[in-house]
Amino acid sequence: MSDFQGIIIEESLENKDILKRVKILSTRISKVTDRHQTPWISQWTVHTVEVQESGAQSLAEEISKSLDESHNSSWYVDFKDDFHHYIIFPDKVFYIDRQSKQQYDEAKSYGISLGIPEYQLPFHPEVQE
Repeated sequence: MSDFQGIIIEESLENKDILKRVKILSTRISKVTDRHQTPWISQWTVHTVEVQESGAQSLAEEISKSLDESHNSSWYVDFKDDFHHYIIFPDKVFYIDRQSKQQYDEAKSYGISLGIPEYQLPFHPEVQE
């Protein structure tokens, strides 16, 4: 069993209690610019988190129901291990085999359809860390 690591932007959550269910490894604050396309907030609080594999699926579903949808903008959260990648949008969770460009293409297309800028969806296999 391996744990997942990912990013949660605190301002994206309507229910911030979710942060109590993850291990926060680090936090950084980013001042919002026009490029972020979130003018209703002044900063992004970006948490690098660790998610236990045993609870990853249920946490992903809970996050999906907790993302802020109130500003004609959508957010996503993602976390991954060496083999799988959860990409979580409001009311939709993708569980991706990290070797599958097709699955990544589907998740990216879905994010773009929600109005998320393409540059904010950098999870294609060719840009994996």
